[in-house]
Amino acid sequence: MKITGVVIAALAVLGSPLLAQDRKPVPKDSVRVVVPGCTKGMIFTAARRTEDQPSSVDIPEGMHLRMNGAKKLMSDIKAHEGSKIEITGLMKKGQHGQDGIGIGGGVRIAPAPGPGGAGFSASAGGGQTFIDVEGWRTVAGNCPSR
Repeated sequence: MKITGVVIAALAVLGSPLLAQDRKPVPKDSVRVVVPGCTKGMIFTAARRTEDQPSSVDIPEGMHLRMNGAKKLMSDIKAHEGSKIEITGLMKKGQHGQDGIGIGGGVRIAPAPGPGGAGFSASAGGGQTFIDVEGWRTVAGNCPSR
């Protein structure tokens, strides 16, 4: 009887790390991305991706992402502000595309809003791009000082 209890306890202990490593399934309207860059508050600025970093989505250098995540995760990221990190998270499909023409350094020229737009975006995010952060890690490199 004692052996059965020990075996069950051992299986529970050994099996729990495997369950913790499982990622949530990606919703049909979203995509999982891995993006290197730097943070300032809740804003993440994408850095240039190196050739050895595979990605299914091309996030342009200089793009700003509004980070959403668990309070502890976000405080851990904030503690590393000023260090280059890589975040993994979910973004809505098509959200990462930007309007206009990139002219370098994260600057884009885009058409003005149409009549009735009054200079404000009609989208819920106000033109901001969001990422639901699942995890992060430090990477080699420096963040530009501002």
